[in-house]
Amino acid sequence: MFRAASVSSTLSGARANNVNYLGAARSRRKFELYYPGGFLDETYQITERSFKERAHLQWNEQLGPVAFRKLLARGEFREIADTAVRIESHSNLLFSFERMALRDAVKTAAGARLFATELYAFLWGRGSPHRRFDDWVQALSDLPRREARVVTWPLVTVFGFLARPDRHLFLKPRATRKAAHDYGFDFDYAAQPSWEVYRSLLTFAAILRRDLDKRPGFKARDMIDVQSFIWVLGSPEYEA
Repeated sequence: MFRAASVSSTLSGARANNVNYLGAARSRRKFELYYPGGFLDETYQITERSFKERAHLQWNEQLGPVAFRKLLARGEFREIADTAVRIESHSNLLFSFERMALRDAVKTAAGARLFATELYAFLWGRGSPHRRFDDWVQALSDLPRREARVVTWPLVTVFGFLARPDRHLFLKPRATRKAAHDYGFDFDYAAQPSWEVYRSLLTFAAILRRDLDKRPGFKARDMIDVQSFIWVLGSPEYEA
């Protein structure tokens, strides 16, 4: 059972009210053009939600917190890295160059160890969300690399999204920036991953949930629904 992400920590300040509600209504109508039943629409379930939900369930089975800790305790860092990459590849959320860059980066024992230990700390460790996010970005920056850089927004956010859609949101920059613009939210985006940008993304997600919860069929179960709504708004796949 998924738990609803908390909105109290992100939905605050002037930015939370800086929404063009005409844009919000247009955005919802665009989603309804494709999926009239909202998040309960049968076609939506098949087209947008099912493969992301399936990847999350696979993650829970293979890299849930208890299983993850056991693998860490046995020093199975390569197994953790390989499993994470395999589950993501089934979801197909990353570009192929991002996936290949990560695979290359965790081939070495040192790379796999860094990835596995810091991923667990990001998902389940102690400390503030700010500190854990910054440490995760730094760990990805420190991974060995050949040519393609490892630190992209999709790669930084995909594993949090797959592991904990109650809390974390996947960021595809182009689609998300367009969705925020059309919705009327001032998304504080920068290409370099940082907590400030991620916090702005979570604020956008909280506003979406607050607004959509009022509409029949649009009560988001988790960030999978929120990310899918953003994708429908901003992706060229959904240009009417």
